[in-house]
Amino acid sequence: MDSLTWALLITGGVGVALLVIALVLGEILNLGHVDADGPFSLPAIAAFVGGAGFIGALAASLLPDGITGGGRVVASVGIGLVGATPLAYGAIRLTRGLMGMRTDGTLTDTDLLGAQGTVITAIPGTGYGEVRLTVGGHQLKYSARAPEPLPAGTPVFVTDALSATAVEVVSTAFDR
Repeated sequence: MDSLTWALLITGGVGVALLVIALVLGEILNLGHVDADGPFSLPAIAAFVGGAGFIGALAASLLPDGITGGGRVVASVGIGLVGATPLAYGAIRLTRGLMGMRTDGTLTDTDLLGAQGTVITAIPGTGYGEVRLTVGGHQLKYSARAPEPLPAGTPVFVTDALSATAVEVVSTAFDR
């Protein structure tokens, strides 16, 4: 392997090192403003440097031996730079997609109001039983009280959130 290929492989390794630093240190090392995004973000620079190095090294090793001197260097570096551009663009898009990814909010008491579920442990006239509620697509178990006794299996509707783990429910069964 010649010195040009080694130099380009080392450049690619520097890009990988920058990517690892970007993953470990996050946005601390972005160039310019802390919220730097796009082509000046560290992941984009790392993808560009790494892609230019590795693609350039591949080109240097595949170019015919007939190309000598500065022509081989210019061709290898040029191919590396052209090949690295889509990688940097992909890193920008991926970073933006991950940063802007929608996440579900934290469940609050108001999310429980109106939730429907089923009594899983009978609710006595005084005291608590247990209900399984479907909230935000998740099945959750809560302690529950009701204004009247409810047997297990009764469909219920949440009328109040008493605490983080308890709700007040009413029956929605038709045969009452």
